[in-house]
Amino acid sequence: MSAPVSKVSTYCDRLTNRKAIKDFPGAKNGLQFMGRKQVRKVGAAVDAGAKVFAQAAARGIDFLIVHHGMHWGTVTPSKPSLKNRLTTLRKHQLSVYSSHLPLDAHPIIGNNALIAQDLGLRVVDWFVDYEGLPIACICQGIPRATLARRLKKAYPQTFKAIEFGSAKPKRIAILSGSGRSALPHLKAKGCDTLITGELREEHFNEAQEQGWNLYPCGHYATETWGVKARAAAIAAEFGIPWEFVGTDNPL
Repeated sequence: MSAPVSKVSTYCDRLTNRKAIKDFPGAKNGLQFMGRKQVRKVGAAVDAGAKVFAQAAARGIDFLIVHHGMHWGTVTPSKPSLKNRLTTLRKHQLSVYSSHLPLDAHPIIGNNALIAQDLGLRVVDWFVDYEGLPIACICQGIPRATLARRLKKAYPQTFKAIEFGSAKPKRIAILSGSGRSALPHLKAKGCDTLITGELREEHFNEAQEQGWNLYPCGHYATETWGVKARAAAIAAEFGIPWEFVGTDNPL
């Protein structure tokens, strides 16, 4: 079984309403490189990169979905690195499709919604607007000890706990990846607990002063969910296999 790359790309666009969503500067969502015209296998990875591209090709992947694409704001690759990426893509005729905020914010296959689902939490609200799009979710609370136990099981290598908030939080916020943009909005949402990927050093002191529970569980680890779900959706739609291309990124 195979599907035209144009149809797979269009399906991805529709799935997350890509064209209607503004993203951070430099995040060019959508089909970033077109390889073979037919897609026989779909791949999912968190980050674009020459090594990931080569690994995907070695696994027979024709269409790779990434969360952080070829060009990425202040960390856009240098000319030699970009050249290496393009050379690898051309060599293997691999298509790359990027989806950042459209995937974070999706209420079903988005990173935050799926983190909540995995933890057995019920989403009750969304917040942290970016250009009118709420990208973080609020869930009904559970005891802090129960939450920490579930998080440690889900993220055994990257789980960290900074616990200065309530032992029985009424509401729990989730923002995958870099979650510091959620912190100024927690109080207004009646929330003192945040699950995220990474924070800054000074947020430990802020947690003490503000009475927050903060759980940074790894930027990479918290953003594997959406790309996997999108790849699975494509596989189901077109009857083709998919595979996750993981890396040893500890951050």
